[in-house]
Amino acid sequence: MAVEVKRCGGSAVLPLSFQRSLNPFPCGVSFQNMQPPPQLARRFFTLAVVKRSPKRLKYSAPRFTKDDGLLYVDVDPFGSDAWKLEPIVELLKKGAVGVIPTDTVYAIVCDLRSPSAIDRLRRIKNIDPSKPLSILCHSFKDIDTYTTGFPRGNSSGLSNIFRAVKHCLPGPYTFILTASKELPKQCIRYGTTTSKYAPRKNVGVRIPDDAVCQAILQKMEAPLISTSVKSPKENEWILDPVVIADVYGPEGLDFVVDAGIRVADPSTVVDMTGNSPRIVRQGKGPKQPWMIAEDEDSSVEDSNLLAP
Repeated sequence: MAVEVKRCGGSAVLPLSFQRSLNPFPCGVSFQNMQPPPQLARRFFTLAVVKRSPKRLKYSAPRFTKDDGLLYVDVDPFGSDAWKLEPIVELLKKGAVGVIPTDTVYAIVCDLRSPSAIDRLRRIKNIDPSKPLSILCHSFKDIDTYTTGFPRGNSSGLSNIFRAVKHCLPGPYTFILTASKELPKQCIRYGTTTSKYAPRKNVGVRIPDDAVCQAILQKMEAPLISTSVKSPKENEWILDPVVIADVYGPEGLDFVVDAGIRVADPSTVVDMTGNSPRIVRQGKGPKQPWMIAEDEDSSVEDSNLLAP
């Protein structure tokens, strides 16, 4: 796959080294001259445009990056160079589908308000139309808009679950709540005859504790639809953004935000729609006293949720 290097904001082109590998072990990615002079810091930055191979595409879909390529942006995991994310936000608002980091694993995301982008995300990840998708939120305001909110109490006598939840978010938890009328039907279920007449479904919501992810969400005017990045052949997380670009770039991905290699530790998924908060997948977030743990053989598949 050819790699074309360009410089945004000016005509000058500086030497750039971009090393990539299909090796499943940590890959090296090095960018030279990534730190612009202070006086040009907000005008110039270096990025890589990785051209795709049309022969490997499974379907034809519109692309949103220049020269029909994949935009690859290397950022500081702590968010010190968040200005590099501006073109990513612009692409998302135009209907692009790409990969961003979270406080757990990497996620494939798109704008919640773009039906065509949601459709492309499902095609890229090969997600069944009957599977609901989770959403990444910037704040509790987003959760209040797109869900009916958290329950007031539980069967164990906890009277204020919302106060307990506030201690967990932002953080590595996905809470399953009842979707509100504001949530697009494509996020719940679509493409099936029964879904049209089914009662309102549930949706997984997250507020990630990640500087890069939050910087993107803050600039968006709505949450992002998300699904975790796993290998299409093996049921394993892909933790290296370089490998993610190799695997999903040819399938129609528009961009990848590289914030370093992650650890294979997804979010803890908690179902809040029953009598008591029930853990359906134990992940990075520790079990809280007010949560009920499931049997060891329970998995996130039981809840039909695809969450990073």
